[in-house]
Amino acid sequence: MHKINAFVEMSELTGISNRHPLLSVIFILFTMAIGFIVIGPLLGFLIALPFYDGSLFELTEKISDPINNPEIRLALVIIQGSATLFGLILIPALYLLSMERVNPVQWLTSKTTSGLIILVTTGLVLSFMATNSVFIEWNSTFVFPEFLKDFEHWAREREDLAEKLTKFFVTFDSDGEFLLGVFVIAFLPAIGEELVFRGMLQPELYRATGNHHAAVWISAIIFSAFHMQFFGFVPRLFLGALFGYLYVWSGNLLLPMVAHFVNNGFSVLMMYLYQKGTIPIDMEAPEAAPWPLVLIFTALFCALLYYFKKYHQSTNPTAV
Repeated sequence: MHKINAFVEMSELTGISNRHPLLSVIFILFTMAIGFIVIGPLLGFLIALPFYDGSLFELTEKISDPINNPEIRLALVIIQGSATLFGLILIPALYLLSMERVNPVQWLTSKTTSGLIILVTTGLVLSFMATNSVFIEWNSTFVFPEFLKDFEHWAREREDLAEKLTKFFVTFDSDGEFLLGVFVIAFLPAIGEELVFRGMLQPELYRATGNHHAAVWISAIIFSAFHMQFFGFVPRLFLGALFGYLYVWSGNLLLPMVAHFVNNGFSVLMMYLYQKGTIPIDMEAPEAAPWPLVLIFTALFCALLYYFKKYHQSTNPTAV
């Protein structure tokens, strides 16, 4: 009865339809792909044109080699932001309105939370960074078995390209560019990715499996695979699972959104401070934090996670 009540609450929150859940999963992923890969970038390209001092043909040509054309950085940031805005926020919101008859704004504001829990959520994410740094280092040096060497070569090429593009995107020449970077790299993905992966996919996966843990981890696997960085797959998988459990336990999608924003925003801030020479820590380095810090922050993370779960169980009897 406990699990049934929790599911009923989440069903009401997300407006789950009567269609087969796996069909809904396909619809959601297809809608996201069309928006993120096709519609969003095309609209972003048109929006970016006035911000590039050159012709349409020149911009199209230089986009294929952005590393050697730093003058198109702003245009690329706009295109990336447009892909996220349309592909992961506006088009999924239209999906909810048209297919599920759910008002996304009312859905997201249907629950409130306390400032204390927002602080706990922030502390959870920041402390988990030290824990996850161990998996970041391990995954970055992972060696695939011999029969997967071709895949390893392809994945390593993609990883190297992603690393170069990340450095390209987060090289800020001013505070204004930094704020734009926070908006595109932290704010928009926090809303869009949590809306799609936790808010829309995870409940449908629960409907398909009848198990919250399975739904959390399958959604996290899809979330990590979506980023196409396989030498960072495991740490991103754990991060996605953390966001998933925050949603299951609280029933409030705003909390994983806050967690996602803190994770990305803090990383961008630390990169910017490192570029300016303010701090000596390079957040892009794959090395794990020192073990004493890992142990301390892991203990803090476990304590905060325990408090987060118990808090929502005490305030909401139907919490999982």
